[in-house]
Amino acid sequence: MTNQPIQEEIERLRSLLRSYGEAYYDEDAPVVSDAVYDATMQQLLELEKEHPELVTPDSPTQRVGGKPLEQFEKVVHTSPMLSLSNAFSADDLRRFDERVREALGTEPTYVCELKIDGLAISLTYEDGRFVLGSTRGDGKVGEDITSNLRTIRTIPLTLPTNDSFEVRGEAYMPKRAFERLNEGRLAREEALFANPRNAAAGSLRQLDPKIAASRQLAVFIYALGERGTLDTIETHEEALNHLESLGFPMNDERRTYHSIEEVIEYVDRWTLERNDLPYEIDGIVVKVDRFEDQEQIGYTAKSPKWSIAYKFPAEEVTTTVRSIELSIGRTGVVTPTANLDPVLVAGSTVQRATLHNEDYIREKDIRIGDRVILRKAGDIIPEIVAPLVEERTGEEEIFYMPTHCPACEAELVKIEEEVALRCVNPSCSAQMREAIIHFASRHAMNIEGLGERVAAQLFDEGLVHHVADLYELTKEQLLTLERMGDKSATNLLEAIERSKSNSMEKLLFGLGIRFVGEKVATILSAHFRSMDALMKATEEELVTIDEIGEKVASSITLYFSKEEVVQLIEHLRTVGVQMTYDGPLIDETVETVFSGATVVLTGKLEQFTRKEAQQHIEGLGGKVTSSVSKNTTFVVAGEAAGSKRTRAEQLNVPIWSETDLIEALKEEGVSL
Repeated sequence: MTNQPIQEEIERLRSLLRSYGEAYYDEDAPVVSDAVYDATMQQLLELEKEHPELVTPDSPTQRVGGKPLEQFEKVVHTSPMLSLSNAFSADDLRRFDERVREALGTEPTYVCELKIDGLAISLTYEDGRFVLGSTRGDGKVGEDITSNLRTIRTIPLTLPTNDSFEVRGEAYMPKRAFERLNEGRLAREEALFANPRNAAAGSLRQLDPKIAASRQLAVFIYALGERGTLDTIETHEEALNHLESLGFPMNDERRTYHSIEEVIEYVDRWTLERNDLPYEIDGIVVKVDRFEDQEQIGYTAKSPKWSIAYKFPAEEVTTTVRSIELSIGRTGVVTPTANLDPVLVAGSTVQRATLHNEDYIREKDIRIGDRVILRKAGDIIPEIVAPLVEERTGEEEIFYMPTHCPACEAELVKIEEEVALRCVNPSCSAQMREAIIHFASRHAMNIEGLGERVAAQLFDEGLVHHVADLYELTKEQLLTLERMGDKSATNLLEAIERSKSNSMEKLLFGLGIRFVGEKVATILSAHFRSMDALMKATEEELVTIDEIGEKVASSITLYFSKEEVVQLIEHLRTVGVQMTYDGPLIDETVETVFSGATVVLTGKLEQFTRKEAQQHIEGLGGKVTSSVSKNTTFVVAGEAAGSKRTRAEQLNVPIWSETDLIEALKEEGVSL
């Protein structure tokens, strides 16, 4: 064949494979057997191998998955992938509407969408080509799963335009694909996936793209992220329609309404009809339509105030309590947990449910042997609603909490104003094991590969006694652990080494100080800038910081007053763990030119990246948003600023050059 006939044959095979794939994946009505599909794909693979110059990014061969990855790279989201606050009733939605109308002073328009039960993803396109795909992760940092996402046939690899922007969506597994997957696993005597969401997440968060390619995953895009060259779009509905015109897979059931009562009717409809869909949904997402309105309404630390997720009422089932066991948390709290007969609820099999504390058990009168009503709170956490008293036989046993810790046998105490029993022995083995698990967790030091199973083994084998010991582990020690191979040991040691460079707030949260969550850890770290300064702080100093109350201040000073804690910090310092904060300055007590300002960055900046500029502005009390509105304080316009500059001129919003920004930062003492 000459090049022309070869190219024509390649295009013919591609066209065939696309039509086969559309019938199989989109219409669930295959027109050829798997053998025919595989043979056609093999023909195309061989031709493209012989003529690599003819391979295109949108070829069906690019969907089959390449070589396995060694590990996922981290991706810092340009703007956070925030979670949504929840509504559980029509009244919750009406209260949301009241807050929105109060913030806007006018009637909003809402877009309603089905809340797909899958894995949140981000897709980045540059000049019309798909270049990066990532998970949500902790909202700020996700994982690069580009190779796996390329295998999903509904994600366009190239667009009919040269635009650059980011979209966000949900990767999911259709119900029929999930059934086929589990049928195959059953035939091979492999463990079954509990539900489609777990199957989808498990398919994308593994290192071999060929596995993802085999799983028949799909995607719905639900939003623009960073708008890039699409920044002239003014509403969410307009954005979704435009993305659909570019070939992105969008959900057809989205609707736009002008009153909350219409929204509630939409919610009521899908509460009844959700099981008729070919995919799983767990609620309805309601969003204010206009981007300008969204910016005016604003955000909390964790979620946008202009959007809410209505969660469907929890499915209730019945099962039997077979026993009650106790666990000791990292703060010494003793928690009873019910072991149940396995039962399917809200898409997954449940065998355990927390009973919280002794008062909870007494109030609900839950006994060993009871038939009970079980549901998932928010479709996530299994909880016992009530025992079926009328079904009791008289053989049920009343449960009594112990007087001594089941792990270390120290006497349990009930601290004033608390309902939980607590082990206060600082050497309790159960608490120390849980402390290691927490320290390594994603939101703390984020040591990949150090999950509950490995952490428990390290402690039980005597290799680790406290968190600082993690940094002195050797490969030889790790290889003695069950199911720990050479590659896994190497990866774990590398993850431990990487964690040394984490900013101070990660370490502070990882230490597990009572009442110090992620947000408080960040506030403290940004204020004091170093662990040494924080350790010297008095209660009086601490309570002057916004959001730090007396209870938190007392807990912090008590923690750092202990000699064993001082020794632990010194040990961590000795092994090289970072003790300083490298994030933006947060000090709302200092007035700057940026205090309370709402700033939009547009165009190309020469002296620093947009992310760096944003960190400087936010560190000095400002807020950086993505769209220009009447509430914008000023716009910083770099080279080729485009429509945002035009919008600012129309609204008489002040426009700064990059030089203006640099001079203002220098005036505030920022070293550039």
